[in-house]
Amino acid sequence: MQLTEILLDAVEQIARDAACAILEVYQRDFEVEHKTDSSPLTEADRAAHALIVARLANLTPALPILSEEDTASFAGADAAGRYWLVDPLDGTREFIKRNGEFTVNIALIERGQAVLGVVCIPVQNQLYRAARGLGAFKVDARGACRRIRVAEHAPGAPWKVVGSRSHSNAATERWMARLGPCEIEAIGSSLKLCLVAEGRADVYPRLGPTCLWDTAAAQAVVEQAGGAVIQLDGTPLSYADTSHLLNPFFVVHGRSQMHWPALAE
Repeated sequence: MQLTEILLDAVEQIARDAACAILEVYQRDFEVEHKTDSSPLTEADRAAHALIVARLANLTPALPILSEEDTASFAGADAAGRYWLVDPLDGTREFIKRNGEFTVNIALIERGQAVLGVVCIPVQNQLYRAARGLGAFKVDARGACRRIRVAEHAPGAPWKVVGSRSHSNAATERWMARLGPCEIEAIGSSLKLCLVAEGRADVYPRLGPTCLWDTAAAQAVVEQAGGAVIQLDGTPLSYADTSHLLNPFFVVHGRSQMHWPALAE
């Protein structure tokens, strides 16, 4: 599949329309259910899922879709290793808290790599978009679009680290202690990866559970902005094996001289 501005524009519009469906629920009372793994589920998750799946199926009828809200219907990637990977509402806990730190994530996977990604922030009316060969961009609330790049950490300066607002743990604290002096910002959802992509943070260590759909769209943004998302063995985070929906631990980083895997040893 050719990655074009037209395709990226179409996916952006789907994400924006899903954001509108989410905000309709966000602005009124809603009930919270829980899945079998105890994670929360709301009407907004369902509405965004239904909209995104229907629109992607219309856009690319032949491509399979793996969504957090319907893993059972996914039979695997196509013969070329392609599929859509979707988190209709990433950060449901933040949605329930009404702190605005939740996103819509849509990624196109090709042979294990996230080659296109859109991350929409409904409350801020902002969006990140990227595709292989096209670059990474942030679209602000006024519609202004600018290219983004990861930052280069200056030796000796404190590390700007982003971490999970709802899932911090002792392993992450030990990792940061090995890193050195840090300025830490806690934030929800895939926004953490996007902050690295636009150079507002140097690194995001995730030494806790995430699923494939939590990271793919934002990984596309990070990589097209010049950064990387690596496992603790130094290899890129991959989406080739959909029989395991949980990601391994990983580190998101911009430009630096740091040997990241060594921090986890």
